[in-house]
Amino acid sequence: MIDKYSFGNIVVNGTPYNDDIKIIQGTVVSTWWRNRGHRVELDDIKDIIEAKPGVLVLGKGQFGLMKSTRSLREFLQKNDIDLIEEKTSKAITIFNRLFKEGKNVCAGFHLSC
Repeated sequence: MIDKYSFGNIVVNGTPYNDDIKIIQGTVVSTWWRNRGHRVELDDIKDIIEAKPGVLVLGKGQFGLMKSTRSLREFLQKNDIDLIEEKTSKAITIFNRLFKEGKNVCAGFHLSC
């Protein structure tokens, strides 16, 4: 569960992180870098895809600047993976709810802009 978020910081199960993260099957993958900065492409989330989630939650940053590419959205749709993209604070609320409900959910969170 995500305990706390503020610009540039996130706390997951009591452990603080200062870089973007992914959460895959309840495990944090720290220091998530994308090939094209604020664009999320399939190559950036291969490990998430391999986990075969039912839902992918992307936290787009405090101001919502990070976005998925069209090709990623099309891939997710073809593979029956629901995509939820929101500013990080709202994405965290959604992720925590889905996780508590026992959904097969993975996530990627941009912590800054």
